[in-house]
Amino acid sequence: MSAPAIPAPRTVTLPTGTSLTITEYGDTGGRTVLALHSGAGPQTLTGFATALSEDAHVIVPTYPGFNGTPGQPTVATVADLAEAYLDLLDLLDLSDVTLLGNSVGGWVAAEMALRDNHQRIGAVVLVNACGIHAELPANRIVDTRLIDPAEIGKLSFANAAFRPDFAAMSDAQRAGAAANQVALARYGGEHFTFDPALRARLHRVTLPVLVIWGEQDHITPIGYGRGYAGEFPDSRFVPIPDAGHFPQIEQLDATLAAFEDFVDSVRKPGEPR
Repeated sequence: MSAPAIPAPRTVTLPTGTSLTITEYGDTGGRTVLALHSGAGPQTLTGFATALSEDAHVIVPTYPGFNGTPGQPTVATVADLAEAYLDLLDLLDLSDVTLLGNSVGGWVAAEMALRDNHQRIGAVVLVNACGIHAELPANRIVDTRLIDPAEIGKLSFANAAFRPDFAAMSDAQRAGAAANQVALARYGGEHFTFDPALRARLHRVTLPVLVIWGEQDHITPIGYGRGYAGEFPDSRFVPIPDAGHFPQIEQLDATLAAFEDFVDSVRKPGEPR
């Protein structure tokens, strides 16, 4: 059986003049999910977005500067990404959006939840997210700028079968991956994987929050994930066995089940799934 076709991306222009590239899965009849990718790129969410699109409208933006998209002068930090995607929700007139973010996408999602003064977001799902400073040395995030790509793959995936084969990549693919990392470093700023002030602000997020975590993540340890969940007033933590930094890839069914159980629990009566 062939893999499902990935929808063609489209470009939208915000009132600020910022151009954003988005890929949409499913139709607009169901619940809307805004899914924010990791530093590895939007392709890490393709399978999950495809699965969700059976009964949801899933929007996957590509961060400016990733996958060959042009950088935007108005979008240079994680906070800028958060503001741009809140503007996107306004532009598309979306409400009660379920916000999902993996890795740095989780950091963007947390910043969006703090800034959502138009109340566009209904719930937040963080998947092996970064963004807060670890209180304990054992829970600190690995600085991937200091290790080679093959080692990153070993730390990110519990199952070797899912690790990227960098030796088999073309020169163009390697150049694209390197460009993504340059863009990621720009967004991360001085501390790269966290904002020192973010943890202290999370108590202001009154939305329901689900924190999903691959138990064998050696980039962002599970203790870091439990600490992240503990900073929100209304949160639950769901560990995913036999998965690393990308549980939506290694354990799609278990991750999808945790997501759907959470969505069902916070959905208002009569609201589409």
